[in-house]
Amino acid sequence: MIKITDTHSHYDDNAFDSDRYELLDNLLAGKCEKIVTLGCDIEKSSTSLLIAEKYDNVFAAVGVHPENCSDVNEKTYLEDLKKLAAHPKTAAIGEIGLDFHWEPFDREKQIRFFRSQLDLARELDLPVCIHSRDSTKDMLDILRETKPNGVLHCFSGSIEVAREILSFGMMISFTGLITFRNAKKAIEACRFIPIDRIMLETDAPYMAPVPHRGERNDSGLLIHTAEKLAEIKGLTVEETVRICNENAERFFRFNKN
Repeated sequence: MIKITDTHSHYDDNAFDSDRYELLDNLLAGKCEKIVTLGCDIEKSSTSLLIAEKYDNVFAAVGVHPENCSDVNEKTYLEDLKKLAAHPKTAAIGEIGLDFHWEPFDREKQIRFFRSQLDLARELDLPVCIHSRDSTKDMLDILRETKPNGVLHCFSGSIEVAREILSFGMMISFTGLITFRNAKKAIEACRFIPIDRIMLETDAPYMAPVPHRGERNDSGLLIHTAEKLAEIKGLTVEETVRICNENAERFFRFNKN
C-alpha cells in the first residue's frame, strides 16, 4: 500500500501527550509519507515546529485560529508569526479563517486576523490552510477578493460553495467526515470536485473516520478516508492516494528549502 500524506493534523494537541513521538515514529515508518501539523496560536505554532524539527517528513503550519484571536496580542502576533514562518520546516500559514459557531465571537476581530494573515502569507509566498465554520458568506467574500494560494480544510459544504472555491484557484481537503452516514452534501461536493484539486487530511485528533468515529484520530486512520474517496471517484485506492500525495507536494512545496 502506498504511503499517505496527511495534510492537516494537530500533533501538538494534549490528546497526544502520552505517546506523541512513539506514534509519529510508527506512522512515518509505516503508513505515512508526510505529515503537516498545524498550530492554532503562537505557542502551539512553536510547538508544531518543535515536532516538525524531529522528523524529515513532518512539516508545520503556523497561524492563529479564529477561536484563539482573543488570546493573542494583536500588536505583536504578526511579527511573531513572521519569525516562526522563517523556519525551514514551515510549509504554510495556518490554521486561520473564520468561525461564527460558538457564542460569543468577535466577527470583526476574526476578519481582521484572517485578512492580516492572508496578507502575511502572500508577503512570504506561503500557502494558507483555511478554517470556515458557519461563516460561508464572509469567507467567500474575502476569498473572492484575495484569491489566496490556499486550501479550505475539512470541507463539508455544497457543490455551489465548492464551485466558487475552485474558481479562486484553491484546493479543498476532506477528513473522515466523508465516511459518515449523514455526509450526503459533502459526498456530492466531493464527487463534483476534480481529483487534482483534492487533498486528504485527518484533522487529528478530531474527525476520526468510520469505523473509528468518536475515537482519537491519527494519521494511520487516513486510509479509511482514502478508501471512501476512491469509492466516490471510481478509482483504486492506490491511484487516489498517489494523486492526493502529488497534490500535496505541489501545494506545500515541501522541499523548497
